[in-house]
Amino acid sequence: MTESIRTPRLELIGATVKILESDLSNKKELARLLRAEIPAAWPPPLMDEDVLRDFIRMCADTSVSGFSTWYWVRADPVAASRTLVGCGGVLPMEFAPDTVMLGYSVLDEFRNQGYATEAVRHLVPHVFSLPGIRRIAAATYPDLGASIRVLEKTGFEKTDLPLSGTGAEEGTVSYILEKR
Repeated sequence: MTESIRTPRLELIGATVKILESDLSNKKELARLLRAEIPAAWPPPLMDEDVLRDFIRMCADTSVSGFSTWYWVRADPVAASRTLVGCGGVLPMEFAPDTVMLGYSVLDEFRNQGYATEAVRHLVPHVFSLPGIRRIAAATYPDLGASIRVLEKTGFEKTDLPLSGTGAEEGTVSYILEKR
């Protein structure tokens, strides 16, 4: 059974190899597996074919610890509808085995509605429950105010510590959340 996390408006569905492969090649199957409508604009920015192939590889490799990614489905009980609005998760950081890098993305039409904040707020306790994880890092571009607000609202603090690896490209600003 696929792991999921419920929030007030979302169901965060843990990615499996089958879900990721469907996202790569069969949106109809992805919709069936998520029990959700897949908007025509899917995937969100930066969730390209190369990223999906990397995620499939990490998801299939049980020796990769600290990897998890989630599909964010808006569950509207009033309208009896379910719509895929975004995704996010964590990747291990090679230089710091107790740290993972957080990434997330929301489709344009669902931005500025609080979905990323809601999802990250609920993912953080899950991430800190992973064995050995003491720190969550995140990087974003300084002109992405909405992304910075998500991090700040969920307790991340800006840091001058240099981050490297996926998500910490040149020109990004870094944030850290320590396990308490």
